[in-house]
Amino acid sequence: MEGLGRNHSLETALADLVDNSIDAGATCVLIRLVRKKGRLRSLYVIDNGKGMSPSFIDTAMTVGGQRAYGSKDLGHFGIGLQSASFSQARALTVIARAVGYGPVGRRLLLDNQNFMAEIVSDDFACEEFEREWGIPQTGTGTLIRWDDVFGFPLTREPERVEEFISVTTQNVQNHLGLVFHRLIEHGTVSILLDVEDADLEQVSPPFEVAPLNPFGYKRPALAGYPKKLVAYHEGAEIGFTCHLWPGRSSSIEFKLADAPERRQGLFVYRRDRLLQAGGDWGGIAGLAKRLQVARVELHIDGDVTSLFRMNPEKSRVIVGSDFKRVAESAIAKDGTTFPIYLEDAERVFQDSRKRRRERRAMIPPGKGFAPMVRRSIGVEVPFTHENDHPLDVRWKRLGSENFFEVDREQRTLWINEVYRSALLGNRRGGLNDAPLVKALLYLQFEEMFQGERLGPKDKDNLELWQEILTAAAKSEK
Repeated sequence: MEGLGRNHSLETALADLVDNSIDAGATCVLIRLVRKKGRLRSLYVIDNGKGMSPSFIDTAMTVGGQRAYGSKDLGHFGIGLQSASFSQARALTVIARAVGYGPVGRRLLLDNQNFMAEIVSDDFACEEFEREWGIPQTGTGTLIRWDDVFGFPLTREPERVEEFISVTTQNVQNHLGLVFHRLIEHGTVSILLDVEDADLEQVSPPFEVAPLNPFGYKRPALAGYPKKLVAYHEGAEIGFTCHLWPGRSSSIEFKLADAPERRQGLFVYRRDRLLQAGGDWGGIAGLAKRLQVARVELHIDGDVTSLFRMNPEKSRVIVGSDFKRVAESAIAKDGTTFPIYLEDAERVFQDSRKRRRERRAMIPPGKGFAPMVRRSIGVEVPFTHENDHPLDVRWKRLGSENFFEVDREQRTLWINEVYRSALLGNRRGGLNDAPLVKALLYLQFEEMFQGERLGPKDKDNLELWQEILTAAAKSEK
């Protein structure tokens, strides 16, 4: 039990549960974080699929239980529910309703070493299942609840809890948007995230996961791309679709991860579900910064088991001993091979570096910025190394109506708290809220935090900006 899902992250565990929802025919999946008495307590995954009968839920909750998979199912190993759940929490509750049955529930505890599932009372199962979840109702579906979640912060400090929620929901949205981007684009499923405050009986407006297409560029870096290189193995055609991203792109589809080495390599799909999002070349090449614009699209819908094997978490593909030989034989109709493709990728990267070096070095963004904004700035501009102290953009109540305050000593741009609600449209605030406003202020004010002191022109600009921005903030309020 303790070994199940050891290599799962929160994001891959949730993706495994979404696989089960899609296999059950769900058109909508909701992921909800629940906060009570200041702390995050539980996590739900709810869908409107076909649900489970009492006998089926018994099989699903049996550790090592077997079931047959269809030719289009995303499930494969038969331990996804338990491995995903016990990688993240000590208690797993499943409640489901199928056609012709009322809601039924079972609960497994990680510490219960006799592997026996508890039977959830009918009253509790009905109460949980029939809550207003805010997803399209079909009369059937499945509810998964995690309690005693390992990764939740123990603190009740609002700022730290808000920061965790902000970072976690963004990471989950990015991962699920990437893994299921084709299924979302095709309208097969929609995925929502929200946060419930149990004490206030309030639920935040849901975030809808947007598709994150790793090949979503408008035009390739070089004419003629993407190119399909074809090889053959045991009579089967293996197609490698080779893409070249433009060398300079601020889009989240290009950046994907902080490290350039993670953006490149093999992007492997099975039944339109992304199994591996780069980070490995399978022996074709080594990970290198100069290859960061190169991505290869590969489909293993036919399960070519002698060449590919996916890990139990369905987050990585292990290639067989013949893979490198097969890839080396791949060729496009115009004669392009992998060595030629990789040379083209290096040339695109070198050209982009020449343009980037011409930009002025800027202070790196610090607290108050959403992770996506920080990554985008890091891609587009070089950073200074002056004291290695980033520039924070934070809220606090100022002693006047001024919109902002420049604190060069603490390297912080303070925004007046009295305008926060108006700028957020009365939405709940957090550490990384108002990303657009903060990004604009960073671009406008960053230079004011460089150098030993402000000159007369700098001071005049600050007065000008204060007058105009304060008047605009008052109008917004």
